[in-house]
Amino acid sequence: MSVEEPTDLDGATRAELYAMAAERKVSGRSGMSKAELRDALEGETDRAAASRVEQFRALAEAAATDQFVMLPRALTGNDRRLHVRQTLREDHETRIARGAGDTAAKFDAMADSVFAFFRGTALLFYRDMAGEDGWMPTVLTLGDVHPANFGIMPNADNVPIFAVNDFDEAYYAPFTWDLKRGAVGFMIAAGHIGGHGHRRQCRIAERFVRGYAAGIEGFAEDGGEFESEVRVDNAPEMLVELFEDAEESRAEWLADDYLDEFGRGFRADDELVPLTSRRAEFQDAIDRLVAGMSAEVPPRAAGMRVKDVCARMGQGTASLGLSRYYVLIEGPRADGTDDLIIELKQARRSALAGLVPPSAYEHQALGDRIADAQAVQLVRGDVFFGSVDFEGTSFMSRERAPFRDDMDLDDLSKKGWKRYAELCGRSLAHAHALSDEIGRIERDIEPEIQQAMVPTALFVDDIVRFAGEATTRLRGDHAAFCSDYALGAYTEVDRVYR
Repeated sequence: MSVEEPTDLDGATRAELYAMAAERKVSGRSGMSKAELRDALEGETDRAAASRVEQFRALAEAAATDQFVMLPRALTGNDRRLHVRQTLREDHETRIARGAGDTAAKFDAMADSVFAFFRGTALLFYRDMAGEDGWMPTVLTLGDVHPANFGIMPNADNVPIFAVNDFDEAYYAPFTWDLKRGAVGFMIAAGHIGGHGHRRQCRIAERFVRGYAAGIEGFAEDGGEFESEVRVDNAPEMLVELFEDAEESRAEWLADDYLDEFGRGFRADDELVPLTSRRAEFQDAIDRLVAGMSAEVPPRAAGMRVKDVCARMGQGTASLGLSRYYVLIEGPRADGTDDLIIELKQARRSALAGLVPPSAYEHQALGDRIADAQAVQLVRGDVFFGSVDFEGTSFMSRERAPFRDDMDLDDLSKKGWKRYAELCGRSLAHAHALSDEIGRIERDIEPEIQQAMVPTALFVDDIVRFAGEATTRLRGDHAAFCSDYALGAYTEVDRVYR
């Protein structure tokens, strides 16, 4: 198994592993340790669960070398419905097997909203693109571009900035892969959330692509991507309002959203499940995280003493059903008003892995890959963005902040949708432009991207037409998913019986 392959069953407790071993009748299970149970179940899963990872890797390589292949997006009717079912079962194999409550919540959300379905099915989306655009310039892509993956977050100095904010799927790939997913994301969101018709959806997607093109042109001319940063003092008017809405004192944020009435630890509710008895385990993880940090711990984090820990439930869309913890770090005042919260989120294999055209760029495993992407795509970003091995798997880390926020898409006007799409396109261009500054691209990438987009009008039209077709296909996939989900299709995974 390669480092990028999913390490099935990571994050499960011994009780959960034992229950799965009993269900699968694994012999000798009663005397096995947690590690032994996981090894036995992984062996069982390798034999029993259906996987098409290698088949799609071969398909991507064939398509990238201009061999004539049929991509799954050409499937129709029942064949397409079965492909959707098989892909989603495979993508959620571990979570379905664990029976995690958040997994059902993810499927419920996907059934209720076509935009949530889009956000939660990146593997399905990228299998439709296997090996595509192999001749295009390669960058470190974000991997999951859509309107909700841009927002306000802290930089290295704990100052709010606006930028791309989700690196879970980051991967070296043709720059067009981010543009295509982003254009589809804006079309789906503009229709589902904004209530816009197809023609306006296309115009919004077009503004996103043109914003990207303008951003690349600017960085090609002045080379200022390493110094560029969108803060409240230099932000466009639309984003200034977002910065202002995100303002909140740390003391109020902690008291209102996280801490108990005494400020001594996390409250207990449907979203926060205190794990106070495990503080020593998490202190060890935090100590190892700090030891691997490239930057110094800021004074506001004091001695990085773990004050409390909780499991965070029900957060995210694509990551629902994966382990996520909040670690409360005591602040200098030690009174619950200036504490820090470090999030540890279980890392997973990128949806792009094995599907992008072959390239010379090696990818780190799981949490390291995500941390590396953040370091490249977010100039002077959150100093706590990193990775650490914990519970036998890889977790990415980042700081939660009072001002971490994203755009309320419900409040965007008709003009607001187009303006926001343009700003996000420019922000994505900034992330891509950093691929040759801090990333592994060793040549000036902006002129190559510029040339690949000539003539611009045709390039934009190509991306928008792709997005229109993909949006239509996605709505059909969503309908098929809803029908299958109602019939209980996602309580089991596909298995090989011979």
